[in-house]
Amino acid sequence: MKNWIKNLIYQLRNMKLLDKYILKQVIEMFIMGVLVFTSIIFASDTFITLIKQISMYGIPFKIAFLIIILHLPAVFVMTIPMGVLLATVMTLNGLSLSSEITVMRACGIGLNRIAKPIFIFAIVMSCVSFVLNETVVPVMTKQSTDLALYAFSKKNIPEGKHNFTFKETKEAGLLKRLFYVGDCTDKQLHNITVLDASKDGTIQILQAREGATTPEGWKFQKGAIYTVTDSGKTLDTTLFDDSTIKFGMDLSKEMNRNLANEHNFMQLCKFLAKSDREDKHELKISLYDKIALPLTTIVLVLIGVPLAITPPRVRYNRGFLFSILIIFAYYLIRALSISFGEAGSLAPVLAAFMPNIILSIIGVGLYYRKVYTIC
Repeated sequence: MKNWIKNLIYQLRNMKLLDKYILKQVIEMFIMGVLVFTSIIFASDTFITLIKQISMYGIPFKIAFLIIILHLPAVFVMTIPMGVLLATVMTLNGLSLSSEITVMRACGIGLNRIAKPIFIFAIVMSCVSFVLNETVVPVMTKQSTDLALYAFSKKNIPEGKHNFTFKETKEAGLLKRLFYVGDCTDKQLHNITVLDASKDGTIQILQAREGATTPEGWKFQKGAIYTVTDSGKTLDTTLFDDSTIKFGMDLSKEMNRNLANEHNFMQLCKFLAKSDREDKHELKISLYDKIALPLTTIVLVLIGVPLAITPPRVRYNRGFLFSILIIFAYYLIRALSISFGEAGSLAPVLAAFMPNIILSIIGVGLYYRKVYTIC
């Protein structure tokens, strides 16, 4: 390991002037690209999730925002390939428009030599993405899930909110529980009604004047519980002064969604070896995707380099447009392959690597044509 670090330092010290010139522009554009794409994802999907957690489940803003922040490393893993692609295309397109690529090639510097520092940078960022996804993301995702479980289990009601209603559903969308709270003042709930249909054949109706959420469950004061059959017959009526009931919201879907991100590659391999879950096929796709996603960085550069070299007759910068189109094509193919994989039409390994395979074939063809033909 020490020898490898010394060799890397030696290579950096003896880096050619051309490599430094290109890398400087690539790194600057890469940082900007990661920030832009991260902001877009955060402002769209992530922000919508934040609002949903606050409005539907009554999670306090501070907790919901912290949950979103804990998901940022996973967002970075997605935006690193985008940032490298944008940096590659914008840098080479800019050099091409200023005729610097033409001058380099006239001096005998081929496209392979020009693209060398960019591919090295892509390989390094691919390794960074893999390490980040294997070390930081599982820890952060686990903390996010634990925080969500804590918030959900407490059933936090927004302070000062009136006529608050939310529900839990069973499979197939059937009602499990319906909660109604008249208002919440100083963390005290008033005029509470709970309709519990979790048990087949009977429905329990709980009404209480006051209540509060605690880690031990819901604490009710001065209320009654009515047990009614599906036909409307009252089986039992219980009056109480104080009662504590645990209403745990079913978070199995949310936990399953984060399960793959909570484990690194080896941990997920061991989990799948011992598991007989119904969604084992989907988890296998997530397993192979832990390798496929970091490799996307190199694949996108392979297809981005030839597209960034602008023909002499084109006098405008089309780098950003190309970057958006390539990213759109990648995620379209990725969505389709994963969907077919989850449906069982594709093997898990093929579903995870299909976007890389398709874009690699296209990229090799374009790169070969660009290297061995005159721009």
